[in-house]
Formats: sequence, C-alpha cells, structure tokens
Amino acid sequence: MNPNVTVVSHPLVQDKLSRMRRKDTPTPEFRRLLREISLLLAYEVTRDLPLTTQRIETPLTAMDAPVLAGPKLCFVSILRAGNGILDGMLDLMPNVPVGHVGLYRDPKTLEAVEYYFKLPVDAAQRLVIVTDPMLATGHSAAAAVTRIKNAGVTRLLYVSLLSAPEGIKAFGEAHPDVPVFTAAIDSHLNDHGYIVPGLGDAGDRIYGTK
Repeated sequence: MNPNVTVVSHPLVQDKLSRMRRKDTPTPEFRRLLREISLLLAYEVTRDLPLTTQRIETPLTAMDAPVLAGPKLCFVSILRAGNGILDGMLDLMPNVPVGHVGLYRDPKTLEAVEYYFKLPVDAAQRLVIVTDPMLATGHSAAAAVTRIKNAGVTRLLYVSLLSAPEGIKAFGEAHPDVPVFTAAIDSHLNDHGYIVPGLGDAGDRIYGTK
C-alpha cells in the first residue's frame, strides 16, 4: 500500500459504496448515497486540522473552547463528476470557497484536456481539497493538480470515491507530495480506462445522462 494513500474503511462508507455499485441503483439514490459518503469522507480528510482555543461564554460560564486554527480550506471540483463529492462536503462546511477545473478525457489517448479553470483569489493561501469520484488512469487528476499548483497552491489533498492501482501509481509519480483519500482501491482498469469492478461512469450515474 502506498503510504500516501488513505482508504476510508468506515462501515457506513463501505455499505453506501456497495449500494452505489449496484447497476440497478436509480439516479436519485445514487446521487443521495454519493452525497452521504462525501460528508463521511470529509470527516476523514479534515481529521488532522489543527485546533486552537477561543474564549467563549456558555449559558453557565466562560470557557476556553476548541476552534479551528487553520489553515483555511478551499474545495476544487474536477468537472463534472467532482461536483457529486463537492455537494456532500459543502453540507458539512458550507462556508468553504469553491474552485473548478474542467477536464475531459480524450477517448483515444485517455489524456486529460482542459476546457475551464477558476479558483478563489486567495486559493494559494488555503489548503486545497480536490474532489473527483474516480481516480482511474490518473491523467485527469494529475493534470488538474498540476494546473492548481501552477496557480500558486502548495498545500493539497486529493479525494476520490474509487481508485485503480494504475491511477494511484500515475498520480503518485506526478505528485508524490499530495495525499490521496479514497473509499476503495479496485482491481484494475479495462481497455476503455474504466475501473473494474467499479460502478460505471460516475458522471452519467450522478446526472442520469446514460
């Protein structure tokens, strides 16, 4: 196991993921389950955020209460499927600003092609959490993170729902400094670059487009 990869094995995450994998899971349920898993993944991703104390008044007395010390966060979704994870994380942390990277995978070369890019103006001062449900070939993920780094960001985490060994290897070689959080590492990629056993095309299943 790559020490830079964390598999979130919480029973609720694994149960919801299994329900998402079923080919007969309808789009509304698939979308709801992804949103729920994303919130659970957000707990794991933010587990090590530092705390400080702040003097507050409870109804009974004053106390030094734990509060987040920073760094401030930023979410960046890899369009379009990354928005499925983004929604659940925003449920937990609604004040976090959001950026987007638009990429599509060339069906012949499987390489990532960029068509959109926008980050919050202060993204370079934040810890950026990049979201995309599938870490398959790793090309899109690596290209997105490279683009984000080129914008001045130095602190990043990458969050996916499913990963393939090939994608983890390629991403790790391109960005060994970026930790990866995922709910499962599946067996392999097929000839079309899909994760096996996987769950199909995440974007199509989220938005009912296939």
